[in-house]
Amino acid sequence: MFVKSWELLAGVALDLVFGDPQWLPHPVRGIGWMARVAEPFWRSTGLPLRAAGCLLWLSVVGASGLIVWATLPWGNVYWIYSLLACRDLDVEAFRVVRALEHQGLTEARDALSRIVGRDTATLDEPDIVRATVETVAENLGDGVIAPLFWLAVAGPVGMAVYKAINTLDSMVGYRNGTYREFGWGSARLDDLANFIPARLAAFLIWLAALLPGFDAPRAFRITLRDGDSQPSPNSGYPEAAVAGALGVQLGGLNFYNGVPTDKPTLGDPVVPLQRGLFGQVRVLLYASEGLFVAMILGCAAWQ
Repeated sequence: MFVKSWELLAGVALDLVFGDPQWLPHPVRGIGWMARVAEPFWRSTGLPLRAAGCLLWLSVVGASGLIVWATLPWGNVYWIYSLLACRDLDVEAFRVVRALEHQGLTEARDALSRIVGRDTATLDEPDIVRATVETVAENLGDGVIAPLFWLAVAGPVGMAVYKAINTLDSMVGYRNGTYREFGWGSARLDDLANFIPARLAAFLIWLAALLPGFDAPRAFRITLRDGDSQPSPNSGYPEAAVAGALGVQLGGLNFYNGVPTDKPTLGDPVVPLQRGLFGQVRVLLYASEGLFVAMILGCAAWQ
């Protein structure tokens, strides 16, 4: 393993305790700043847009990896802590559920708009719950399991490179007139970087679903049936696993800037989408992370 066991445990523990306080400089915000500065430069070169976008990717991802490499090994704990997003994901999602319980639909829609890209102004409670569960499931993959996977593969540098890839995809990896060509490389490379972690996340959710109150066989079955049904080659796997474990149906119609997007559904509506489900979602989130950390430590001890 590229980091010591105590460094991994310390980084994970700091994330679980503190999350991502706004006052603390965060590497993802730094990656975003680099991308915003570099994009106009690479667009101005006159190169074909795909080539310019790939050079943006190379410059931002390369700089992110070099910055982390220059701080090793004394920065290990900080990078593990700051590049994980388990606690922050839970906090943001719980804010939506708490608003549903204590404030009402308007406040819940506002809280949801902080963590999803879809239109939220007219969503009712089941759609708010569905969006929250989908976001936690997808981000369990790319905000928790994928960073830990790349940490295990290539240390903090691998973790930082992955987060740069994922951040660039969220900034330029769109299929619209502005980014269809320029963001092509960022989108494709994010798909590649998440291919194994997304399927690993589903596997970990199956294991977590062995806990009382879930249905592990159904999680396995629904993942195999629906995991590859989404436009993304990766996000459907953890979402389908969560849908099966909970017995809910995810996916369906969403609106983005007023434009309808109807995605295939994941899972079966055995249980209605209601706010009380979030307690189970949190169990799956933290249990999956804990299982993977234990697996990494076990592999390191075996070596």
